[in-house]
Amino acid sequence: MTILSFEGIQKKFGPVTVLRGVAFDVNAGEVHALLGENGAGKSTLMRILLGIEHADDGTMRLDGALYRPHDAGEARRAGVVMVPQERTLCPHLSVAENIVLGIEPHGPLGLVRRDEARETAERALAQVTDHVSLEARAGSLSVADQQLVEIARALAQAGGAAKILVLDEPTSSLGKSDAERLFARVRALKAPKEDGPGLAIILVTHFLADVKAEADRYTVLRDGKVQGAGDPRETDAKTIVHEMLGRELETALEELDAEKESDGEEEAPIALEVDGVAGDPLPRAASFVLRRGEILGIAGLVGSGRTELLRAVAGLDPVVRGKVDVKVARGVGLLSEDRGGEGLMLARAIADNVTLSRSGPLFVRPEEARAEGARWIAELAIRASGPEQRTGDLSGGNQQKVQIARLLREDYDVLLVDEPTRGIDVASKAQVLDLFRDLAKKGKAIVLVSSQLDELVTTCDRIAVLRRGELGAAKPAREWDEQSLLLEAAS
Repeated sequence: MTILSFEGIQKKFGPVTVLRGVAFDVNAGEVHALLGENGAGKSTLMRILLGIEHADDGTMRLDGALYRPHDAGEARRAGVVMVPQERTLCPHLSVAENIVLGIEPHGPLGLVRRDEARETAERALAQVTDHVSLEARAGSLSVADQQLVEIARALAQAGGAAKILVLDEPTSSLGKSDAERLFARVRALKAPKEDGPGLAIILVTHFLADVKAEADRYTVLRDGKVQGAGDPRETDAKTIVHEMLGRELETALEELDAEKESDGEEEAPIALEVDGVAGDPLPRAASFVLRRGEILGIAGLVGSGRTELLRAVAGLDPVVRGKVDVKVARGVGLLSEDRGGEGLMLARAIADNVTLSRSGPLFVRPEEARAEGARWIAELAIRASGPEQRTGDLSGGNQQKVQIARLLREDYDVLLVDEPTRGIDVASKAQVLDLFRDLAKKGKAIVLVSSQLDELVTTCDRIAVLRRGELGAAKPAREWDEQSLLLEAAS
């Protein structure tokens, strides 16, 4: 029985069309997987479903009636709820307090009716687990149990009358056994009830193994349009990947440097050795050897632990197990994926950002800062009016070059580069990737994390895949293509 239908949904943000006539339906009592690359339109469609965004054209129907929620609250009251990928629990509150947060029953004087609140939390939690205590502090729970509490909270937010539950990458931070336990509860939620059909569950994920094991149907979005749909058990993974990417992929990679064909690279000295490194909670296990003059690519889905791995190696996050052995004199530098929030001070001048982390004197004289800013503007061809220009006024590509300039000024021997081309235009991407190739030729050792699989296969010497927090063995880039990387990451 169809409970939800999208009919010709369209959405634009300025001149950019994000959704182009999306149409498909979801049945009650099924797990419906929504698939697509980053930027395919999945998040925008779900935000429309949840009342956070509004479609420019097209209609939605819920239980056969027109459905157009004005906001998230109206969507929840209609029975449409979501568990986001990022945890939203308040770690210092109890499980019960988290479940009823924002919907606490109040008496005439505004006091919370605690017995009633506990009953609400108890009913919601009983639908997903029987081994988590309502009194437990949320921050003390395992990641898997926190995920179950998130689901209970979503069900409670719908007033006990949830019809559609959206799960956004629910297993991205879970190991295999925890993922299996989660899906056992998902199967129970979609099962028919005495008073009617079970929940409709929309599973937004990149893990094709989860889709084939748990989904009843799937829909693929690409470039804002439906490009494939069907029963995942009757569709092979390569077909689904092709629907997601929209092209056949070839193994031959003409853009790789000729040097990569030589076998002399193994003779280069080791710059960094990572042995069995685990963080809290990610990564779970990562080992690799990085040599001078090479670029090691790390592929993996969102939530697999790529950023956490780089931060652990850089010493920013604790290593709870394993060893990081830096074998070079000038150490390790990190290019953050969060350019605006962590990598740069956007309100400050280019000169300030370039000299921000300079080791040595506590203060840098203004004239020295301006000279260094001018030097790196010229060195990296940063398009700016001068070293005193505000960094936030630059384009995304030029902001990225400022962040790179600071690392190069420090002259680190090892560079950990996290999503260096995110949010920048095609021309700037080419310039940034060419820069890293040149740095490797000069002897720098580079670890490159990127969601753009084509960048990895055309830029790196070797590539390893991080899956559910565990890093596989690195293989020469010529042995990978986009399809095989995606299959490995999603398996």
